[in-house]
Amino acid sequence: MKLFVTGTDTGVGKTYVACQLAAAARAAGQRVGVFKPVASGSEMTPAGLRNEDALALIAASGCVAAYAEVNPYCFAPPVSPHIAAREAGVRIELARLRSAADRLAQDADLLLVEGAGGWLAPIDDGHTMQDLALALRLPVVLVVGLRLGCLNHALLTARAVTASGLALAGWIGNSIDPAFARREDNLETLARELASEPLAVFGHAEGAEAARRAAAAALDRLRVRNP
Repeated sequence: MKLFVTGTDTGVGKTYVACQLAAAARAAGQRVGVFKPVASGSEMTPAGLRNEDALALIAASGCVAAYAEVNPYCFAPPVSPHIAAREAGVRIELARLRSAADRLAQDADLLLVEGAGGWLAPIDDGHTMQDLALALRLPVVLVVGLRLGCLNHALLTARAVTASGLALAGWIGNSIDPAFARREDNLETLARELASEPLAVFGHAEGAEAARRAAAAALDRLRVRNP
C-alpha cells in the first residue's frame, strides 16, 4: 500500500498522523518506507541539513534508507518551500522524486509520503504539492486539523484532490485545538459532506496506546477501502 498524506493547512498534524500510521504498521510486522520529498525549516548538523519531520518519520517507521533518499530536497529557512528553493537556486525535479519514491517502495509493505503545507502549497516557482502527488499517482489521505474553520478547509481540499483525478482514500481528524467547540457536531458534518466516516480521529494530547489503536484502525479501514 502506498499513500500520500496531505493536510488542510500547515500545522494540522500531518507528521504526527503519518508517524502514528508508520508506527502501527511497523508494530504489525510490516516493512514501512517513509518519504518527505520536500522540507523547509531544517537545522544544520555534522551530517548536513536535517528536517525534524523527516527525522520523526524515520524514527517511527524504522526506515533504514539514507536520509537523502527519505528527504531529497531539504532547505534551511523556515519559509514556504518555493521561497526556500528559489533562494537556493533549486528547481524541484518531479522525475527525480518519482524515482526516489519507487526505490523506497521496493523494500516496503507500506510507503507513506508526507507532503508539505496544504494541497496547493507551492514547492517551487512551477509546481505545487498537487503536482507532486500527481507525479507519484498515489491515493491521498487528508489530515483535517480539528479547529474553527476546518469545515471550509477540508471541503475545499477534498474537492481539489478529487478534481485532480487522484483518489481520496479517506480522511483523518486530528484534534489540534483542545478548546474546539462542538467537535462532535463538526465531525458529523465532515462525515456527511465528505461522504465517508473518518479513518480515525486522534484526540488532543492523548496517550500512546489510544493513538496506536486509532492508527491501527485507520490502516485496517484503508486496506478495506483501497484493496
